[in-house]
Amino acid sequence: MQSATAGKIQMPDIAAQVTYAMRIMGVSPIPRNYELYYEAYIGSNPKLTKELAALGSRATQEELDEIGGRYFSHLHPAGIDRVHNQMARDLTDLLSLLKEEQFALENYNRVLDETYRNISNKSNTSADLLRQAVGILSEATVDTMSQGKERAENVSMKSFEMEVIRQELDEYKRIANTDSLTRLANRRAFDERLAAIYNSEAHGFTGLLIADIDHFKKINDSFGHPVGDKILATVGTVIRANLRRDAFVARTGGEEFAIILPDSSPEESLQVAERIRTSLSTTPFKNSKSGANYGPITLSIGVCQASAAEDPVDLYNKADVALYCAKNAGRNRSVMFEDGMKKDAGKSWLIYRK
Repeated sequence: MQSATAGKIQMPDIAAQVTYAMRIMGVSPIPRNYELYYEAYIGSNPKLTKELAALGSRATQEELDEIGGRYFSHLHPAGIDRVHNQMARDLTDLLSLLKEEQFALENYNRVLDETYRNISNKSNTSADLLRQAVGILSEATVDTMSQGKERAENVSMKSFEMEVIRQELDEYKRIANTDSLTRLANRRAFDERLAAIYNSEAHGFTGLLIADIDHFKKINDSFGHPVGDKILATVGTVIRANLRRDAFVARTGGEEFAIILPDSSPEESLQVAERIRTSLSTTPFKNSKSGANYGPITLSIGVCQASAAEDPVDLYNKADVALYCAKNAGRNRSVMFEDGMKKDAGKSWLIYRK
């Protein structure tokens, strides 16, 4: 995927690079194809990347849909349409049941009114007339209660079915925003959360950490991708364990992780970065069966406060510059962005749009 654009043209962001690659490969620029190539570009799913690469250029839409159906069934039109259609049917049935209940109650109220008028219009109400009125009311009440109970059960059942479907839709959204390997948020979810930082007046007290596993390519080359995947999952677990509940953490691609810390001062943000880094450096990475030692695994972390940046793009780029400086200074360290720091070429950033 990346090799298709390398050396040919410099694009300002990931969206442009993905779109450009799709165009030169003859891929239709529809949303579900963009999903595939976006994920392949950021490298969050190596198997997906290999399958798309194996198709080469001029892949057919049927081939792409077959891959999309396996990797992103939660995003595929057929799956979402099925759930939406089912919810629409259940909602129609529910409204129909409620209308039936309304009609039954209106009929019952009409019986009550007519019976009351008949009794009121008789100056000398007889016992037989009263018994007749009571019989009419009793019969109407029993019928209404019986029908009401049945409808209440149907409404309850439909409500339960709609709740199940709502949960299924929520699960689709959760899966769409989750990295399958680490179970952390993915790049898409991070882009959305990063874009929202400056919507709050308190954005200045938000810290952004970008962490990158040191020498990860060497780990993959030495021990293989299955070991690399296990290391990524463990790193994600260690990061999550060292954060407050209100912190947001995502795997943003390859061996890179991003953390958004709300209500955090510069000192607190740097302390969190150091806590994560030291915790990971002391975590053993050994194969219990073979005894192979894959560690130590270390992180380089760039930190920047939202108050030091103008917008989400600037914030990400400055945190990335700090990460670059941490790498350049010898790795396995945390660096806070300061004015004057520079990098030859900052990474591009994308606010994800469907």
